[in-house]
Amino acid sequence: MSDKTPCPSCKSELDAASLKANLLVCPSCGHHFRMEPKDRIAYLADEGTFSEFCKAMRSLNPIEMDGYEEKLSEAARKSNLDEAVITGTCEIEGMPVVLALMSFSFMGGSMGSVVGEKITRAILKGVENKCPVIVYATSGGARMQEGIFSLMQMAKTASAAAELDREGLPLFVVLCDPTTGGVTASFAMLGDVAIAEPGALIGFAGPRVIEGTMKQTLPTGFQRAEFQLEKGFVDIVAPRKEQRDLFVKLLKAHRPASGDKKGGAA
Repeated sequence: MSDKTPCPSCKSELDAASLKANLLVCPSCGHHFRMEPKDRIAYLADEGTFSEFCKAMRSLNPIEMDGYEEKLSEAARKSNLDEAVITGTCEIEGMPVVLALMSFSFMGGSMGSVVGEKITRAILKGVENKCPVIVYATSGGARMQEGIFSLMQMAKTASAAAELDREGLPLFVVLCDPTTGGVTASFAMLGDVAIAEPGALIGFAGPRVIEGTMKQTLPTGFQRAEFQLEKGFVDIVAPRKEQRDLFVKLLKAHRPASGDKKGGAA
């Protein structure tokens, strides 16, 4: 088996070990490969501080969709994950945060009832702990195998984000490739700071659907992070190597002032 990984952007043959050491970013062209939650945790969190919660939650089959249980089992086997999101608490430079990290490798990061519940609980954990919440979003949208139960997660996660906002606590969302559908239409665009990884596809419907509907050729780079930054849809495009330092700055800026129980910049 080859230990080389081809870059889909510049076609360079990349050494797997070197690529991992470079945070899965091509050193030749800067292409950001998709990254799993455990690798993001290892990069972001102070060593030994991450503590996962809601690990035991599992998806059921609420509308008795044929073959759904088998799809869940296969997704778990292939991704080595129990669901499309991992949630936990940690520290970044000694500052407490709640993390929710989605994975596209588990059924395309689709948001079913468990994903929505875990993200909601993560945001509410921020309310409980009086600390910021960081969400790494990547998803093809709502999980249609759960029908209306998946669509209900949009309102539920948005409601939790509103509760965090009422407490004066920040929600930081990192939009990774791709972030689309019901996830974009709910919590993913409710962050106080919307951060995107370079080249990430960000939108609701995909470019092919939009192009087919409008019967027009879309601009070059349409829906990519850099296009969305230019149009004001995201605040920052942050390369992966810079994200931890960025969060350190944001967390320090959003530390509660002395005697301020509801947070806010110092």
